[in-house]
Amino acid sequence: MKKKILVLEKNKDILDLIEYILTDHGYNVDLISSDKEVFSHIKDFQPDAILLDVITPTPEGTAICQSIKAAEDTSHIPVIVLSTHPKAEVVKDICADEVIHKPFDIDLLVSVIQQQLLIA
Repeated sequence: MKKKILVLEKNKDILDLIEYILTDHGYNVDLISSDKEVFSHIKDFQPDAILLDVITPTPEGTAICQSIKAAEDTSHIPVIVLSTHPKAEVVKDICADEVIHKPFDIDLLVSVIQQQLLIA
């Protein structure tokens, strides 16, 4: 059975690119561009991992990530943060399982996803 990846990314071009990459690597992908939809998509799609766009590693910027990790029914799902922020690594201390800096290397993205799925 294909592993399912939920992708929350606000930039449509990046969202399209990630969809192409992950679909090409055999993943079932659910794409969203709004924070408001994330929990209904998690409930309906039951992802094996989540790629999450985080603009700033502040409490406001990481609220969704923190909520996912705090909820009993979603805390087990690996959250991989995508960010352009130079200090995005601190999100790993706050809530993320891994951080990938944008612009990202395609092989690195796929490798990190595979690694997180093995750990989960």
